[in-house]
Amino acid sequence: MRITRIAAPLAATMFLTLGSALFLARAAQDHMEGDEVTHAIAVLHHTKGSEVHGVVHFTKVAEGVKVEGKITGLKPGKHGFHVHEFGDCSDPEAKSAGGHFNPGKMKHAGPDTKMRHVGDLGNIEANAEGVATIDLVDSQIAFHGHHSIIGRGLIVHEKADDLKTQPTGDAGGRVACAVIGVAKGK
Repeated sequence: MRITRIAAPLAATMFLTLGSALFLARAAQDHMEGDEVTHAIAVLHHTKGSEVHGVVHFTKVAEGVKVEGKITGLKPGKHGFHVHEFGDCSDPEAKSAGGHFNPGKMKHAGPDTKMRHVGDLGNIEANAEGVATIDLVDSQIAFHGHHSIIGRGLIVHEKADDLKTQPTGDAGGRVACAVIGVAKGK
C-alpha cells in the first residue's frame, strides 16, 4: 500500500513533466517551421577570470546572415570568434559549448574559405580600449536547416585565430559565451 501511495504521485509527476517537455518541444518546432526566422541575438557573458561581455545581432540578408555587435572588456588585438556546436555556457570556462559548429566535417579555416567549419567566423579586433565592433556578412551560417545557428553557442576566444591550425585555429581559451536565440527584429 505504501508503495502505491508513493508511486502514483511520482508517476503522475513524471507523466506531466514528460508531457510538458513534449508540448514545449512541439511548440518550438511548429514555430520554427511556421514562422520564418529573420533575426537572432547572442548576449555574451564573461567566463571565469574574464570581464568580456557584449551583444551580437544576426539578421537574414540576401547574401546570408549579417552579424553586428559590440563586445567590451577585451585585450587590445584580435580574438577568435566562432559559433560552437552547443548552446551551453554552464561550464565556468565555457567548455560545455563543445567544438566549432561543423556539420559538414570540414577542416578549420578562415571565414572567406569555402571549405571550412560553418562556425568559423574568423577574428574580431578590439581597439586600445578593449572594444570590438562587429559588422560582417557570412554566407554559410543560417537560421534553418543543417547550417542553423539557432540554439548554438557563440564564443569569443582569448587569442587570435590563425585560420589554419586544426581544429581550433590556436585561439586559446574562451573569454565569453552566449546562446544564439531567435529574436524580434531590431
